[in-house]
Amino acid sequence: MLSQGDDTGDKDLLTFLKQEIKDKYNKPGNVYLGLVHRLDRATGGIMVFARTSKGAARLSEQIRNRTFEKTYLAVVRGVVYPLEGTFKDYLLKDNSRNIVKTVDAGKDGKEAILKYRTVGSINNLTLLQIDLLTGRSHQIRVQFASRGFPLLGDGKYGEDDTNKNTISLWSYGVRFKHPTRDEIMEFKLHPPKKYPWDIFPRVER
Repeated sequence: MLSQGDDTGDKDLLTFLKQEIKDKYNKPGNVYLGLVHRLDRATGGIMVFARTSKGAARLSEQIRNRTFEKTYLAVVRGVVYPLEGTFKDYLLKDNSRNIVKTVDAGKDGKEAILKYRTVGSINNLTLLQIDLLTGRSHQIRVQFASRGFPLLGDGKYGEDDTNKNTISLWSYGVRFKHPTRDEIMEFKLHPPKKYPWDIFPRVER
């Protein structure tokens, strides 16, 4: 499902949840709901919405300050070496084609940084745990594909074994400060027990 509506007119999660809130609390008029942490359509896992504009603004500020922690799981084609490390690139998006590419610094690209560690490798596939330090469009997909490790199922960025409905990328964990309380919130969600996730050991941290 789309995170939010686009020109396809397909069902989207933001509209769906607004209606759920409207029905549950008998709210008149328009319902506010801020999409703080969105996902690409073919990606699963945790998303974050804000019930108030103040909450959305404060959470968005944490994202800008890089204190809103986002952890993903990804299955890529190939065996990644070294087993853990940091990627830093500059990414430029072609909005007309909805394609992102790496460019040299100073060529209008936006800085993209992630850290990764290998959870396991089997059958020329590698399960990675990724801490996303910046949130650029298609960032994980492009940074690994540009190094010869396309995400399983991601035909847009060079993977042959494609599935138009899903790619092997999962929003596994988020950690942030509650926007109105002095409290750290942390959530984790394991991927479904099906291929390719079920061929690897369970991630515990």
